[in-house]
Amino acid sequence: MSVQSSRRVFGLVIGSLSMLLLFQGIACEADYTQALAKSLLYYEGQRSGKLPPIGKLQRVAWRGDSGLEDGSDAGIDLVGGYYDAGDNLKLGFPMAFSVTMLSWSTIEFQSKLKAKYEIANALRAIKWGTDYLIKAHPQPEVLYGHIGGVDSDHQCWQRPEDMTTPRTVFMIDDQHPGSDLAAETAAALAAASIAFERFDRSYSYQLVIHAKQLFDFARNHPGKYQNSIPEAGKVYASSGYQDEMLWAAAWLHRATNEQKYLNFLSEAGDIGGTRTTFSWDDKFVGAQVLAALLVMKGKVDSSGKWGEYKRHAEEFICSCVQKGNNNVKKTPGGLLWFLPWNNNQYVATATFVTTVYSVYLDAKKASINCPGGAAHPSDLIASAKSQVDYILGSNPKNMSYMVGYGSNYPKQIHHRGASIVSIKKDPAPVTCQGGFDWFHRPEPNPNVLEGAIVTPDENDGFADDRNNFQLAEPTTVTNAPLVGVLAHLAQLL
Repeated sequence: MSVQSSRRVFGLVIGSLSMLLLFQGIACEADYTQALAKSLLYYEGQRSGKLPPIGKLQRVAWRGDSGLEDGSDAGIDLVGGYYDAGDNLKLGFPMAFSVTMLSWSTIEFQSKLKAKYEIANALRAIKWGTDYLIKAHPQPEVLYGHIGGVDSDHQCWQRPEDMTTPRTVFMIDDQHPGSDLAAETAAALAAASIAFERFDRSYSYQLVIHAKQLFDFARNHPGKYQNSIPEAGKVYASSGYQDEMLWAAAWLHRATNEQKYLNFLSEAGDIGGTRTTFSWDDKFVGAQVLAALLVMKGKVDSSGKWGEYKRHAEEFICSCVQKGNNNVKKTPGGLLWFLPWNNNQYVATATFVTTVYSVYLDAKKASINCPGGAAHPSDLIASAKSQVDYILGSNPKNMSYMVGYGSNYPKQIHHRGASIVSIKKDPAPVTCQGGFDWFHRPEPNPNVLEGAIVTPDENDGFADDRNNFQLAEPTTVTNAPLVGVLAHLAQLL
């Protein structure tokens, strides 16, 4: 080969390497500690109710008090909790799942959160939710699960501080059951009780009492909650409740070590099989992973039903790390692709499961025997890291899909509070229709909802447009699993 040819080949190699490094550069330099802090800060921007004074307990300064009359039409105090997304609805089903996953993140990665000085923020994020869920459960067989009219809320564009829409309250009881809602709330409170066990024993005990009552309520009065709360069917309809029952039983067993919850898991007729997603609607994977942990710890037999739980959990993970028989699709840029609506919520849960399972495997010096070959803990972490790095900017658009992280992130997310001038800057009320003047402005949102996560489409594209509610509306269910993953990566790397 001539010197000139050699130089040309060398130049092509260097050029290709430079492009690769440019594409991977943000990932190589990803600041997981900063992303972790912002993932928790996001929840302070989603708070409903009476906010603490601006400072350590309320760091999102552009938010104000809201929903201070919630529950008044039913003669009960239901002030507090979280708005689920970019609207002003307060929805118990996704809120409870967010609390469960925040708690699981905190339980498994407590030492990592402590090392990054985020454990107090994580516990505060959980408690803002659990304090509300306790209020919403005033009697053993009564649970308030939904506040606000879906249609009236979605016809307005107002800051939560200015809400003029009806704050109608909806509940389930023994005559109007909702096993999915009751069981998910039981799971949330049971998981939170473990998270608080070392920090506030009295509060932890209180959470367990409510969790037990809610599990019994769910078991004794079966039914899907949207049949009792039709409004819920418009936004977060449940596909069934067997998954929530298993999920709640698994968490209650972990919280109490009581045999009856173990029996419920071992005697279940439907344990879900191999799932394609893990989400606010489908918790089979979560229950399977918790059951698999019992197998790995030698607390249950590895054969029979328990072996099935473990096998199904591992089949899901194999598909996520691309070593299964039915691998999860990926975008051209490498993001796992599950469903077109807020896909990153499914990426977040899959990434959490992959991360936490790597920890379980590592403790046993074990691996998963996938159809495509052995999946070692290092393979699982590499997969999880690739997904987090994509979200944080290592993608074809070089865009961070976490708002406020990096310099290139979505500036016009679909979120009422972020898109309208802060009440702290302009206290003049924004009317139901007047808010659309802000909605239609082709300018960045006046408030940055730090830590909010949105999602690209299946071709790695993204339209930074408030009309893009399918992809550009952040939700509380997305961040909760990533809290644990980010804590782990921040300490690991």
